[in-house]
Amino acid sequence: MVFALCRTMLYNLSPTMPKHSSSILALARRGAEARWNELQSELAGLRRAFPDLGGARRAVATTKARGAGRSNRMSGETIDTQTHRRRQMSPAARRAVSFRMKKYWAGRRKEKS
Repeated sequence: MVFALCRTMLYNLSPTMPKHSSSILALARRGAEARWNELQSELAGLRRAFPDLGGARRAVATTKARGAGRSNRMSGETIDTQTHRRRQMSPAARRAVSFRMKKYWAGRRKEKS
């Protein structure tokens, strides 16, 4: 009985979204526009309250930039930030890693057999 009910419900599901009347869609659009305007005014208030944050996105400050050489935000000066760069491996270090990994996987294969 339960299986038949579930199977009937499964076959009655429509693969498309339900159609809404144009009045419902117009009301939803007006509501979305009103919320957008509220958010824009809130954002403008935040920018007025915190002008030093600005509108541009900045790179995350590294540990070096967080130290004593950091400039004062309250004076309106900017903080020197650096982008995080991956440290390059020397060819000798790359060979050492290669040797260690070959040794590791040889040991794993030996254990398996």
